[in-house]
Amino acid sequence: MTPEEFLEWEKTQTEKHEYLNGLVYQVYAMVGARDAHVTTAGNIFALLKEHLRGGPCRVYISDMKLQIDAANAYFYPDVFVTCDPRDRAEDTCKRFPILVIEVLSASTAAYDRGDKFATYRKLEGLREYVIIDPDSFTVDCFRRDTANRWVLYAFEGSATVEFESVAFQVPLAAVFENVDRTTQPA
Repeated sequence: MTPEEFLEWEKTQTEKHEYLNGLVYQVYAMVGARDAHVTTAGNIFALLKEHLRGGPCRVYISDMKLQIDAANAYFYPDVFVTCDPRDRAEDTCKRFPILVIEVLSASTAAYDRGDKFATYRKLEGLREYVIIDPDSFTVDCFRRDTANRWVLYAFEGSATVEFESVAFQVPLAAVFENVDRTTQPA
């Protein structure tokens, strides 16, 4: 399937699908995400939305497509931020994020850390890729440095999470607000 065929086909679907180099994949979250996943994604979206209010950046949650031209891909990140004015002209898809966040689930963890991250790294303007794990209450922020290397900044316990791309700092406890540790899988 070509990208154009995918975009036309997806308009008629009742569920979200991702596209990677001619192949179509059903988005896992559509079959019923866990409370911890939805709550965590909602928390980080709300925190970023408040932080970015009134500025040039926009934050999007999982219903907005992200196009990755260099990989011939379309994904639905859990949360992402774009500050590029070119993205304002696009209604159903964005292409220039500076921050992408994925909230892990058991079925997507390996993919989010591996092949999906490799695909996101092809976004030239992407400055940070964040993986939030609601089971371990940790945040891994991969930040692109001036030498174009991706450096891991890990946050856990009572740490303050920092996303340099949007000058954002928040206590880790706020990211996991209302996520019940007692209902997490072992």
